[in-house]
Amino acid sequence: MKPGAAIAPPVRAEWLTRRERGSLLLLRAMAAVSRAFGRTPTRVILYMIATYYVFLAPTAARHARNYLRRALAREPRFADRFRQVLYFATSIHDRIYLLSDRFDEFDFTIEGQAEMHAALARGEGALLLGAHLGSFEVSRAIGINQPGLSVVMAMYADNASKVNAMLASLRPTVKPEIIFLGQIQAMLEVQRRLDEGAYVGILADRTLGDEPVQELDFLGSRANFPMGPMRAAALLRRQTFLMLGLYRGGNRYHLVFTPLADFSTVSREQRTRAVKEGIARYAALLEKYCRSDPYNWSNWFDFWGDESAHRPRQS
Repeated sequence: MKPGAAIAPPVRAEWLTRRERGSLLLLRAMAAVSRAFGRTPTRVILYMIATYYVFLAPTAARHARNYLRRALAREPRFADRFRQVLYFATSIHDRIYLLSDRFDEFDFTIEGQAEMHAALARGEGALLLGAHLGSFEVSRAIGINQPGLSVVMAMYADNASKVNAMLASLRPTVKPEIIFLGQIQAMLEVQRRLDEGAYVGILADRTLGDEPVQELDFLGSRANFPMGPMRAAALLRRQTFLMLGLYRGGNRYHLVFTPLADFSTVSREQRTRAVKEGIARYAALLEKYCRSDPYNWSNWFDFWGDESAHRPRQS
């Protein structure tokens, strides 16, 4: 760089530049009505919300069609697009009841329960790598009801501050276990909680823009996956698991708990390769569940960065 040359500002990912939609007052009103009248009667409001966003959020709708075309391997119909938005609205609505400890209103199944119990028996903290697929709040709720399992979320929360404020108001006397990423002390706090035996959850499918990424084939095209979460696990010498809370209609949620990589015995010389292999496994499993549970996806932006092509590459 030439002396005196201007330093370009960091490139922020598209999703970080999106303004959060909705009114905090309306969200709190929705929460109050939902708690007063119960889950089933108030679900009718979700159909109204889904209809609104399918018709009046054209940019998000375009990105959703691009994703659904890949996951379904066909041209998505209106019913597919409506169902995807409805599932997203449902996952937020259900967090009202999960945070109120009303777990009896849901039917949970767990995939990988034996691996979960084996990990807990070791008494060591681990990183749970989630995604914007389904509801991570379901994972936290299961953690509350699993003896010895403490789940802490590490998240970039600025673009969901209204929803987080509404949900926090449901339990004002209980401080949520959240580590806010982007702050200097965040990684120190992550390490502290891991050392205490907690499981720290990170949504690992979105890049921040100006960070190391690994490019992988994902649903028919190349996509960038952030290397930061897996690198952090390697530096902290921790085991990582995929954890997803997939909504499957009605009151049913399916929890996925699957080992990704164990860095506790990986040498420094093997670390780079092990990180890349862990991210590749994460992306492959994420693709698997995108195909099995396609309507759970809630990345409402151009995930692949190739939307001008409109269609994925043909193999």
